[in-house]
Parts: sequence; structure tokens; C-alpha cells
Amino acid sequence: MEEEKTHRSVIGDSLGVGVAVGAYGVAFGASSVSAGLSVLQTCLLSLLAFTGGTQIAVVGVVFGGGTLGTALGSGLLLGSRNTLYGMRMAPLLKVRGARRLLAALGTIDESTAMAIAQPTPKLGRLAFWWTFAGVYFFWNLATLLGAVGAQALGDPTKFGLDAVVPAAFLALLAPRLRNGALERRVALAAAAIALVLIPFTPPGVPVLASCAAVLLAVLPRPGAPVRSDESAESPDHP
Repeated sequence: MEEEKTHRSVIGDSLGVGVAVGAYGVAFGASSVSAGLSVLQTCLLSLLAFTGGTQIAVVGVVFGGGTLGTALGSGLLLGSRNTLYGMRMAPLLKVRGARRLLAALGTIDESTAMAIAQPTPKLGRLAFWWTFAGVYFFWNLATLLGAVGAQALGDPTKFGLDAVVPAAFLALLAPRLRNGALERRVALAAAAIALVLIPFTPPGVPVLASCAAVLLAVLPRPGAPVRSDESAESPDHP
């Protein structure tokens, strides 16, 4: 009985995340149509790409007049973090065959975070699949509603929908800026790079170049302790 309650709790939390995150799909759907994509193109982007930050980056570059290649390049760079998530999740999920493709699609920030937060592998797998299902369903439903609504309104500039793209991206970014000083430094560096390049480069290039700011997160900081091989192998230094 206790295990059943635990399962119910994990499923309830996972679906709650799905509803909360999926609601952002309305903003994406509206911004995508405002950028010139059709309702069908917008829905396909959510169904097949399914990573909010990447989708909004692609739409933002298109809205700014960038080329398709630049837009996809920006999206691929932002989505590359999911590769690291996949490496972390593979030993936990242990999926094979066609299910690996489904698991790859579902490996996003929320499903990964929910899975690794669970006390046992079994609950981790349960949280992963239910979070993926919840976010996927509500994100795509909200995308459709936002896209159809924006199309029905007509010219986006009449209702201020041209501001939805940057607003939606900032909404996704804001929670991550509360995690620590490093995240804020990376964001400020990226913004500085983009602002410097905007007057001199084609649309989309500043977004690609600003990704160089992520080096702040991976380069060793001056004065930081460097672990020796001995300490790296110690159980106290995983």
C-alpha cells in the first residue's frame, strides 16, 4: 500500500510539472505564428523538436529576419545539452530498440530532473515517463491553442504579439537565473556578445555567437582547486 501511494505521488507530481510547463506552449504557438510560420508548421515543430528553449530560439531568429540555416544552428546549439541528459539517463532507463527514440525525444530538462530526484531507479523511470507524457501532451495542446488564437487575431503587431517571442524566451530563462552567480554571469556575457554584434552582423548570427558565453561554465576558474588523479578516484570525490 505504501509503495502504491509513493507511485501515486510521483505520478501526481509528474503530471503537475506537465501542466505547469505545458502552459508555456501557448506563448510559443502565438510567437511562432507571429513570426510567419503556419499553424501546421508550428505544431510539427512542437511534435518533433519538443524542447521549448530551442523552439523559441528558432522562431526568434526567423522573426528577426535570419536565415533558416542560422535559425536551425541556434536551435541545435541550445538543444545540445539534451545529449548530456541522455548520457545521464541511459543507465537508468535501460531502453532498447524503438523505445530509445521515444526516450530521446522525452529527455528534456523536466523529465531528467524529476527522474534523478527519485530515491529508487524504479521510481526514477516512472517519473521520467510520466513527466515526459504530461509535458508532451500539454505543451502540444497549448501550442495548438496559441497558434490558432494568434492566427485568428490577424496582424500580430495590432495586439502586441510581436513582443511574444522575446517575452516567452525570457520567461524560460528567468527561473535559471535564480540558481546561482554562474548562471547570471553566463547570461550577462551572452547578452553583451549579442548586443555588440547586432549592429554589424545578419540576424541570427548574434544568437549563435552568444553561445560562446557557455565557456564561462566549463573553463576552470582561477584559484579553483584542481583534483589529482588520486583524489578523483577516491570515494569521497565522485
